Amino acid sequence: MEIIIRYLTFHVYKYVNRGLFERDKTSYILVIVFKILVTAGKISNDDVGIFLKAGADLDARSEKAKPFNFITEKAWLNILALSKHHFAKESVPFFRELPDSMARNETLWK
Repeated sequence: MEIIIRYLTFHVYKYVNRGLFERDKTSYILVIVFKILVTAGKISNDDVGIFLKAGADLDARSEKAKPFNFITEKAWLNILALSKHHFAKESVPFFRELPDSMARNETLWK
């Protein structure tokens, strides 16, 4: 059964990929990879959500202020969202210290 699934996945990918514009092929590959990883249980739908929307649902007024002017507000909200996310249901967020590390090492991050 696994061989049939792999074969069909590859051939459907090739068939659809042939009909796409070059600019859309990377997005299509990303969607396929995310679906394969979610189906395999290696990542969750929440993990996919953090990659796709990141800090879009955070309010800049209620979050920690960005420490530098060279970082855009959107990028800072994405960093904060990433620092709060529990990948693959980890008990502690993997990137939890990223905002503080950036605040302490401005020249390194710049």
